[in-house]
Amino acid sequence: MSDVLTAEVLRNALVVAAEEASIVVVRSAYSTFIVEGSDASAAVLDARGRLIAHSMATTLMNSMALKVALPELVRDVPLEMMRPGDVYVLNDAYRGGVHTNDLLVYRPVFVGDRPVYFAATMIHVSDLGGLSAGGMAPLATDIFLEGLQLPPVRLATAAGLEPAVEAILRANSRTPDKVMGDVRALVAGTAVAAARVGALVAEYGAAGLASGIDDYLDYTEARTRAALADLPEGWFEASYPIDDDGIDPEKSHDVRVAITLERHGGRVERQAPEMRAVVDFAGTGAQVPAAINASASQSLAAAVFAVRCFLDPTIPMNDGCLRAIDVRLPEGSLLNARSPYPCGGRYVPIYAAMEAIFQALSDAVPERAIAPSGILQPFSIAAVGAPYWIHLSYDFGGVGARRGLDGPDATGVHFGIGRNSVPQAEPVESRCPLIVESIETIPDSGGPGRQRGGLGSRTVYRFLADCHVTTRGDRLRLAPPGRDGGMPGRVGGFFKRHLDGTVERLASKVNNVRFAAGEAFVVETTGGGGMGSPYERDREAVLADLDAGHVTERGAQEDYGLTR
Repeated sequence: MSDVLTAEVLRNALVVAAEEASIVVVRSAYSTFIVEGSDASAAVLDARGRLIAHSMATTLMNSMALKVALPELVRDVPLEMMRPGDVYVLNDAYRGGVHTNDLLVYRPVFVGDRPVYFAATMIHVSDLGGLSAGGMAPLATDIFLEGLQLPPVRLATAAGLEPAVEAILRANSRTPDKVMGDVRALVAGTAVAAARVGALVAEYGAAGLASGIDDYLDYTEARTRAALADLPEGWFEASYPIDDDGIDPEKSHDVRVAITLERHGGRVERQAPEMRAVVDFAGTGAQVPAAINASASQSLAAAVFAVRCFLDPTIPMNDGCLRAIDVRLPEGSLLNARSPYPCGGRYVPIYAAMEAIFQALSDAVPERAIAPSGILQPFSIAAVGAPYWIHLSYDFGGVGARRGLDGPDATGVHFGIGRNSVPQAEPVESRCPLIVESIETIPDSGGPGRQRGGLGSRTVYRFLADCHVTTRGDRLRLAPPGRDGGMPGRVGGFFKRHLDGTVERLASKVNNVRFAAGEAFVVETTGGGGMGSPYERDREAVLADLDAGHVTERGAQEDYGLTR
């Protein structure tokens, strides 16, 4: 078997190992969002901190966290102190983590008497304290209001879970049984991935596996640099606003990026220049005492994802790709917060970072341009007291129009979520005292244009018991603009429908708003921006939109100048 073929076989075997681990977590977890939404991640890394493979369901948000946090674990627990069967956990946002509810779990894989690889799993557990159930805390002004923080600690040994750590987790959760069920699922997932990696060591030998991994990481790097070489060299910049920080509803914040596509000296002396992308967020707003900051691992993930959207989609995602993309995150900014600034609202700044990159690269490569999009709108619904039940979810906005293509409806830019993302109505209704009354797209919500922006959606939850609703939305005040003459998408919002039928608009970021039994919670997501003048849209396309209910008669006339 050739070296190239061997490397590809190994790459796929390691991806399958991670994928199997994530499936084990989903099937073993207790939390509704994990079980029904399949939102679990797994990865295989080496002791040098390189991301070797991750599961197909793993988002870059999670695999970057697992990568960035591993050196922090090894710093606190040196490799020589680890023993077979040991499992470690952390959630420290300032040391590679995400936010308090996301537990990162690692199991060392020994080759001989030394850890050489790590099997890692990660999910958002049901609850670890904080201002509101489910880990939302949109009005947190420091990290301590977001929940329990864990530095790298040993979670389990070959004999089972560490009793002291289990006691701490239980004492800090509104749903202790669910959390410990989730934790055991995470540990089980690492055991499966570790066994698969061990089998590969046995089959190929320690040196053979290591060589194959080096080969396919180099291959990924080469393909990434070749794809970057297809983009024009130069300097491109853009910015994107955040609606507000939840504390001051009228004050927006900006994320700025400058992207340099350039050739630079190769890693070996006298090697030909190699292409790279430098993604520099200098000029981004400073961190604030509000839940619109992100940890460095999350911002790194957003930047790499956004750049990869303009590259060959068949390029594998592993450490080789990261060598070609230099991401610079100013410390103390919205994208690289330091203690004690909260990080739970990381979706807000990193989606702004992604959008800024999309717009900068759309200027660089107009034939691949995309207009700004509506984004996911996270929320939680929880019991007002014990015994606690929690439904954590999000709905998606419309994607911006692309060159020659309308934006997809109600999918958002698909980043940061698991396989199914939004649990189906029936399982949610069976687990929580609520009814999902309706789910529909919103006509006329996509930005008009030669290519129309994707539609937003409307979901209505009617409650059968009193509950608390917490929201963390954005792009609900400042609409995603169009490009090249296209029009903005229609903004969505969160609403409370009272018993008398009146509807009240909630702020985009609210904490523990009480709803009475019989009242309804309405989630409307924002549509994507359009591209090109709407008066240039093909008449047949407008008529098809009318027939499909994507636009109304009024919208067709006012937005596109069409009557029939």
